[in-house]
Formats: sequence, C-alpha cells, structure tokens
Amino acid sequence: MHDRWREDVFREFFEDALAKGGALAIVDAAKDTVIGSTRYQAYDPDEGGSVEIGWTFLARQYWGKGINPEMKALMLAHAFGSVERVDFRVGETNYRSRIALENIGAVRTKRTELSRYQGKRVLHIVYEITRESFAARNSA
Repeated sequence: MHDRWREDVFREFFEDALAKGGALAIVDAAKDTVIGSTRYQAYDPDEGGSVEIGWTFLARQYWGKGINPEMKALMLAHAFGSVERVDFRVGETNYRSRIALENIGAVRTKRTELSRYQGKRVLHIVYEITRESFAARNSA
C-alpha cells in the first residue's frame, strides 16, 4: 500500500492495531516524541507457537539510522520467550522492507498471501525467523 502516508489510510492501520492489541509506539527518548509504531499480531499457539511482527511505520527522518533493526531485535528476543517462530508479511514489491528483513536473518518461505486493495491484487510474501536461527545468529 503505497498510500499509507495519507491520514485516512494510516488511520485505518492505526485503529486496526489498537483494536487487535499488540500495538507499540516507537519513541525518540531524547526528544520525547512518537516517531512511529509497530505491532505483534496473529498469535498462533500451534506447533510451538508463532506470532507476526510488522505493520511498522517510522518517520522518514529516522530511516537508515539503525532504529528498525534494533527494534526488531528487541521484539524478536521478547517473542522468542513464548513462541518458536516469528513471521513477517511484506508486499512483493516492497524491496526496501524485504532487504531489511533479510539483513536481520529472516528467510523467505514458500508461503504467500493474496489480498485486494483498491480493486488491485496485492501479493504478500511471508518471511520467518525461528527461535533456533535467531539464537544461532546472535551467539555468533
């Protein structure tokens, strides 16, 4: 969704995050300012448990500053206290997010999800990180 910057579109994401729980604010502590949001959702207790991390929005001036990977590492460490696998869904053409996920050790799976937005088909690719792969990567 390339128009998430529009207030009406973002508001839908924001309201959905609040309704589902698991929403987190990203705060620049030095400025005491909210600079984005992210969330946990889609908890599934089967097969050791899984949860999705994503729906992340970060103010543009904070892109490329290392905030997103640091935040994801903290969220992953927290999640792996309860689940065996963390999933990430990303739009097929969202190359910036796909590269960022691969840089933190996420592996593309064969799972995909097809949805519709404004009458157009939107393909999401599912990436995952397992507790084992996260532990191995962080002990190296």
